[in-house]
Amino acid sequence: MFDTDILIHTQVMTRHIEMLDALFKHATEGIVVVDKQANIVMLNPKAKELFGYTDRELINRKVETLIPMRFNRNHVGYRDEYLEAPRARGMGHMMDLFARRKDGTEFPVEVSLSPFKTSDGEFVVSFVIDITERKKQESRIIEANLEIQKLNAELEERVQQRTEELAAAIKRIEQSQEEVVRALTKERELNNMKSQFVTIASHEFRTPLATILSSASLIGRYTRTEDEEKRHKHVQRIKSTVTNLTEILNDFLSIGKLEEGRIHAIPVLTDLNEFCKNLIEEIRGLCKDGQQMHFAYEGEPTAWLDKQLLRNVLFNLLSNAIKYSDGGKSIFLRIKNWGGLIRIEIQDQGIGIPQTDQGHIFDRFFRANNAGNAQGTGLGLNIVQNYIELMGGTVRFQSEVGVGTTFFVELPNREPASVKTDS
Repeated sequence: MFDTDILIHTQVMTRHIEMLDALFKHATEGIVVVDKQANIVMLNPKAKELFGYTDRELINRKVETLIPMRFNRNHVGYRDEYLEAPRARGMGHMMDLFARRKDGTEFPVEVSLSPFKTSDGEFVVSFVIDITERKKQESRIIEANLEIQKLNAELEERVQQRTEELAAAIKRIEQSQEEVVRALTKERELNNMKSQFVTIASHEFRTPLATILSSASLIGRYTRTEDEEKRHKHVQRIKSTVTNLTEILNDFLSIGKLEEGRIHAIPVLTDLNEFCKNLIEEIRGLCKDGQQMHFAYEGEPTAWLDKQLLRNVLFNLLSNAIKYSDGGKSIFLRIKNWGGLIRIEIQDQGIGIPQTDQGHIFDRFFRANNAGNAQGTGLGLNIVQNYIELMGGTVRFQSEVGVGTTFFVELPNREPASVKTDS
């Protein structure tokens, strides 16, 4: 009985071995078995077919023999890490894997790993599938999708092109309508400006001309030596009035040049400190009795500026400070020239600008409600703003009625690129 059991057991074992051997030999997947040291110890016929080797050529060689050279260095590290804690898993999740044949050619593969133990030690069996055909099919699908995407893109492009052409046609029609509206609006603005100009010019010219005529007539009556003081007084009135008329004409001329784009900022290297001192001395003659002009300068003495535009800006703001301040008041000019930026403050202790007027103070022909009988065209601050913008700067102000007004001007201090190139 005992002998019969052994015989049956032996027959069962033999069948199992035969079946395993058949599975190993006839498997459609390549099977490669490696030991704990990553040496190849066994491979099935399909593996030899895939890689083009014989048993003798691969047995006891490292598994890296079957891997493309460019991956060998990294693979050794991955392999050693896996062999320290082997487990059943697929290789290269979300990655494209490649194997190398004996002739050096490469082919895409899928690989799964399974560790096992025998009386001879620990081993890992690798199941290798050649997925060349699958990759070709995937490539064909990708190419087909790309072709479809290309056709869709071309269709969308045609639709977009037609849409843009239609939108452009509509826009041209709208622009034509807008141009007509702008032209009509511009014509109305010009008519309004002409009316304002006529009104202001008739008022601003009539009074000075009457003063000149009156003073000239009176001078003719003062023929005696003792009338010299009276003659001098009327001569000064005539000079002052002519100066005011000249300023009014200059304002009108400046507006015209700005409209025509004939004014440009041309920076030159300027001794800004000395420039301001000279301007202060020039403008002191316009001060009322007891008015004091204070000047403070900090920073680098020189700056790249358009001297004529800057002179017009400072002269306008300072003359306004004088005009709208009472005698005995102080006027301050402060300049800081640091780090490529010029900060200018012009502060007065004058009548100030009403809050309701502050939003329009830079508008053309606008004059604040509390300007009274002070001469002016309402163009000066508009010109100032334009000149400052031409120089690449900004202007703002703070004002309180009965306390005074401070204008803040910021200008860049940069050497022009053309000068750098020439030098």
